[in-house]
Amino acid sequence: MNKLRTKLALILMTVVGCSVLAAGLFMALMMERSHLRTLQDSMKREINIILSALDGGAEPFARKDAAYFAEKARIFGTSNGERVTFIAADGTVLGDSDTDAAAMENHLGRKEIREAEAAGIGFARRHSETTGMDFLYAAVPVEEGGSVVGYVRLSISLDEIDQAIVRMWSVLLSGLLIVFVLAGLFSYRAAYRLTRPIEKITQVARQISNMNYKSRVYLSNRDEIGQLGEAVNAMAASLQNQMHRIMENENRLFGVLDNMSSGVIMIGGDGQIALVNRSAEEILISSADAMVGKRFDSPAAKLPYELVRLLERSIEKGERIRDEMVVHVPEECVLEVHIAPMRSEDEWLGLVAVLHDITGIRRLEKMRSDFVANVSHELKTPVAAVKGYAETLLAGAMNDEETARSFLNTIYEESERLNRLIGDILELSKIESKRAPLFFSPVDLSELIGKTLEMLGSEAAKKRIALSMHVEEHLFIEADEDRLRQILLNLLSNGINYTPEGGNVTVSAEAVEGEGDEPEKIRIIVSDTGIGIPKKDLPRIFERFYRVDKARSRSSGGTGLGLSIVKHLVELHNGSIRVESELDLGSRFIIELPLLQS
Repeated sequence: MNKLRTKLALILMTVVGCSVLAAGLFMALMMERSHLRTLQDSMKREINIILSALDGGAEPFARKDAAYFAEKARIFGTSNGERVTFIAADGTVLGDSDTDAAAMENHLGRKEIREAEAAGIGFARRHSETTGMDFLYAAVPVEEGGSVVGYVRLSISLDEIDQAIVRMWSVLLSGLLIVFVLAGLFSYRAAYRLTRPIEKITQVARQISNMNYKSRVYLSNRDEIGQLGEAVNAMAASLQNQMHRIMENENRLFGVLDNMSSGVIMIGGDGQIALVNRSAEEILISSADAMVGKRFDSPAAKLPYELVRLLERSIEKGERIRDEMVVHVPEECVLEVHIAPMRSEDEWLGLVAVLHDITGIRRLEKMRSDFVANVSHELKTPVAAVKGYAETLLAGAMNDEETARSFLNTIYEESERLNRLIGDILELSKIESKRAPLFFSPVDLSELIGKTLEMLGSEAAKKRIALSMHVEEHLFIEADEDRLRQILLNLLSNGINYTPEGGNVTVSAEAVEGEGDEPEKIRIIVSDTGIGIPKKDLPRIFERFYRVDKARSRSSGGTGLGLSIVKHLVELHNGSIRVESELDLGSRFIIELPLLQS
């Protein structure tokens, strides 16, 4: 911008300087010509005065009276301070006020004489060899009877005129210099005023190019430059709005991609990985930084071999692919892969691969299959027993009253077992589907645990098992009282069933401070001195129909669903349950529930 400002200032200075210089030259020339013209007019008048003052008119010229003209030249030269010369018609100098006429050369060929003969008056400017100065000469012919008999010439030294012109030029040049300096200042100021708004517009344009779309041009001009600034501001506002919309769309897109449960991998037309979302990082156990920018089939990308083969197949065929694959990263994981090629008319843009982790779905399908198999197996035994005893009775055993009673009692027990099994299945189904709403209210744990122990007192007395509790007085918790009682009944019943005669089953409850921002909790522990649980079975103890000792579990009347129901009810209370156990030393079921439900 400084270059433009300097150029404009120089241009303006040149234009102004040339204009002023031309005007000064014109003025000086005009003044010089005007001065010379005035001087010529004055000399013409003086010659006419001299002619009128000559005695005898043209007669002295005819007789070439040198003495007469020498005296007259001296008198007139002295009176007007100018050089006066009298010349005969043939060019002979008859008299001169400054020089001896006899020593002067013939003047007939002089310019002023020739012009005077031709036009009636002649003027000439030249350097005088006689005096060594510049003179202005004026000559007028003297006529008699229509013929020229001589000439009167008047000459004036131009030294004073030249000095006046030099002084005039000095003043003019000084004035021109001052005007040029002022023109320079004015030009720079004018260039600054012209370029400053452009400089502001340029700065704003640079900031806009650097993505600072909030920058604006502030100008008071209302001319074309001001309109340009307004246009730049309008452009910046438009770009800002467009970039805002683009950023919003980009943020939405990245927000969707980052929060998708499915992994997304985008591969460009050059085969390099262009985008990897967070779910894909979690599924593949690799960071986006380690994959982006690398070819999908290179070892550096660390993509599973099966996925690479599917991507290559999609590129070769140019069609969508949907398939499943099993990867170990590091655990076994089942992925459903959708691969779609991207094209724009005939241009190949790359691929988009979407990864769905369906390990949980496949696990649920297996659990459903196992559940159906377990239910079928659990139902088969009592149904077979009922059918067998009924067939025996129909075959004639009902005639034996004692045998019939025994068979009917067994049929009744098996039907009760069927009833409990179906009831537990329905209960578990309702809990898992969250169709069993909980009604939270303050519950006195001491009172609840005490009543629960009373309900199981007779059952424990049959095996001489001691039931005890260690609960603080007035220890309250916000929970569903019926469901909490169901949890305790299941755990206590298991404790009684799997504890040998003469053992102990204990329930304790205490308040526990939460860690960090966690709320305060209540910890309930149901412990027994029973047979314990092997370590290998501890991770599966809460699975449906899972039994450590199947024979003893069935003989005790258990359905294999009690602990699964307990786990789901605890989770519905936003709590957790775990078990600690050693063989032949007993088990401890530890439940932690929030004191207050959110």
